[in-house]
Amino acid sequence: MKNRKLLVIVSALLIVAMMAAGCAKPTPKVIEKKVVETKVIEKKVVQTKVVEKKVVETKVVRPSKIVEFWTTDNEAKRVDTYEAIAKKYMAKHPDVEIRIVPIEEAGVSQRIATARAANRLPDIVRMGVERVAAFSADGLLDEDAATEVINSIGKDDFRAGPLRMVTDPSTGKYAAVPFDGWIQAIWYRADVFKKLGLNPPVTWDDIDAACDKLPGHEGLLYALTLPTDPGQNYPQQVFEQFAMSNGAWPFDKDGNVTMDSPQMIETLKFYTSLQRCAVPGPQYWRGAREAYELGQSGMLFYSTYIMDDLVEGSGKEGGGKVQIAVPDLAKKTGFAPKMVGRHGDSATYGQLVTLAIMKGADPVAKDVVKFFMTGQNYQDILALAPLGKVPVLKSAVDGWRKSSKYFQYYSPDTINQIANGYDSMQRWIFRPDYNATERAVIGDIEGRLLIPQVISKIALEKSMTPEEGAKWLQQQVEEMLKERQKQEKSK
Repeated sequence: MKNRKLLVIVSALLIVAMMAAGCAKPTPKVIEKKVVETKVIEKKVVQTKVVEKKVVETKVVRPSKIVEFWTTDNEAKRVDTYEAIAKKYMAKHPDVEIRIVPIEEAGVSQRIATARAANRLPDIVRMGVERVAAFSADGLLDEDAATEVINSIGKDDFRAGPLRMVTDPSTGKYAAVPFDGWIQAIWYRADVFKKLGLNPPVTWDDIDAACDKLPGHEGLLYALTLPTDPGQNYPQQVFEQFAMSNGAWPFDKDGNVTMDSPQMIETLKFYTSLQRCAVPGPQYWRGAREAYELGQSGMLFYSTYIMDDLVEGSGKEGGGKVQIAVPDLAKKTGFAPKMVGRHGDSATYGQLVTLAIMKGADPVAKDVVKFFMTGQNYQDILALAPLGKVPVLKSAVDGWRKSSKYFQYYSPDTINQIANGYDSMQRWIFRPDYNATERAVIGDIEGRLLIPQVISKIALEKSMTPEEGAKWLQQQVEEMLKERQKQEKSK
């Protein structure tokens, strides 16, 4: 009972205390606290190790200059050599790209005309000197550039003949850079001539006698192959030597056209009469050399390029080589570079090949031409056909003489005649008294293949007589002369 009373008393006291506490106003106390919230974050720790490295930065240099180089050295092996030399240059000059473009010799004038119309002339063109005067007159050649290159190589190192051939008589500058050249001759079966009692084919009379005598002897079917293809300049090259040996020239000393002179008519008549003993059909250099190598013909009009072919056989158009039918053909072959006409005139004929720098060419073209004519580069070009590429640089002659195994098959006299051929070489275009306009017209005569067309019409088609052919040539050349003179006046 006492316990129950005690419990009631305590409960009452608690109630009173609570009521008292609810009525009291306590003083608030502000306590500053820094609460640090801790979060556990999962991390992937990558350990970095510093390794010292040498980094080689490769910088790609894109060519900023393109030099387009057209070459009439268009056989595959020769193109490969040009490209190899070009690669050597580009390795030293990574900002320059040289593009080697092989072209046909007979198509140079047409290709240049097309490129000119499209305003896309190349930078450098390898071409025969006969086109230099015409292109120069047309304002297509950079004579200052050519002159600079010649002086840079060394004017005194060039043989005098080639420099004379490329000199523009109207400016006194060099229109192109001499590169190499060859001598033309009648190559003949000296063994057969000796057996038949024939004289070497030097004079017209001796050539005429061989024409009638050779066929049917020692397996020969024909006496010769006469150049007659109207689409090739091979007939022009051969005919021109006949013409000069007969005193037939395109102009007289007063500048009058003389394509219908008695001497020219006589030359056309004699030349085309040789078709009676010649390989039939239109013929150019490829068929001519093959007929000789196969023992079918006894005379061949050809440059010194033929000399290695007479030892190993020439390349066929479709690949492979001609199998020479005559043992020791080279040693049985005679060399007759000089021709004597009916009235005592004589003539030799040869070709100078040039590197022409075209107007508007990239200035680096001058350095490219010099590179191709320097040291081993030039010797590599000459070695492509040493006897058909006679050096124009005196400093290159010794190397050239050692460049071919074929020299041993020919007499020292023949080799010397070839090496010194520039001293006696003749061409219509080289006549000293012809001015720049007349030389340009002669270049046009060859470029337009006028002579080959007439020869074909007389010898093969029989649609013209020599007199009619000469008259047609006279008319064509007179018109071309008027065109050139008109151009000169308009400058």
